[in-house]
Amino acid sequence: MKLAKWASGAMKAFAVVLSLALPLMLAVSAADARVGGGSSYGSRGSRTFSAPPVTNTAPNAARPLDRTMSQPGRPAAGAAATGRFNRPGMGMLGGLAAGFLGAGLLGLLFGGGLFGGLGGLSSIIGLVLQIGLIYLVVRFAMSWWQRRNAPAYAGPAPGPAAAQTNARSGLGFGSMSSAAPLEITPSDYEAFERLLGEIQAAWSNENVNTLHTLATPEMVSYFTEDLRANDARGVVNKVSDVKLLQGDLAEAWREGVTDYATVALRYSLIDKTIERASGRIVEGSDQPQEATDVWTFARRSGGKWELSAIQQT
Repeated sequence: MKLAKWASGAMKAFAVVLSLALPLMLAVSAADARVGGGSSYGSRGSRTFSAPPVTNTAPNAARPLDRTMSQPGRPAAGAAATGRFNRPGMGMLGGLAAGFLGAGLLGLLFGGGLFGGLGGLSSIIGLVLQIGLIYLVVRFAMSWWQRRNAPAYAGPAPGPAAAQTNARSGLGFGSMSSAAPLEITPSDYEAFERLLGEIQAAWSNENVNTLHTLATPEMVSYFTEDLRANDARGVVNKVSDVKLLQGDLAEAWREGVTDYATVALRYSLIDKTIERASGRIVEGSDQPQEATDVWTFARRSGGKWELSAIQQT
């Protein structure tokens, strides 16, 4: 009987810890507050749902897009008018599992157990059943969480050819040795570096009008959503001293009248979030930090480049 009481107490303590940790696990957000906020969103034309090749700058596969207006097999054109975001969620099974686990944990906390209606069973048998069921549910939840956050695609490992780069084009960029179908010139690299700084500055100043001149309507819709979320929290993200340290072209291609270029960017910046009312720093610091993202740029009919997607690595 003492053993059963001890085990029951241990299970309740475990339930308390898990009940506190589970919401945090399901609501994990990156500490990064810069443009993109640690998320991956946007569109890459017909390659939206395929992985950009890895590069020396970003040797790890880019994360799948968390938000995109593209749909498999359909072009992204016109998606901005619908305003519909593709947000991967838990799904029916994940929701049922989370709800069942939450209900079970509450039952354990208040002494009812997962099998509140099985009071006639011996305490030892009931405890074993509860432990077994908790194990299965937690294992299912963790497996789902890992699958949800793992890349949906695996980028090819850099082989000997990919590990070598051509002569550097300047401005911190290098070109992959395998020639891209679309030629990217030094002036294009200069535009990419300039956009990196200008977009971060416009984001920091919360200047949506300027963002409209630097990014696609889809990307501006995401930026606006994130800026509104900051405003609701009473904070503003300030980004400064953006400096490109290294860049690589991952791939470049043409679809109809639209050119696309995906580049890996490693850069330094000062990234901090301050309280609007007091100016107190609530996230980040005044110390420079480094970040590595994969950005996709698009241009129509030979016009100017605009940011089309951001992916974390």
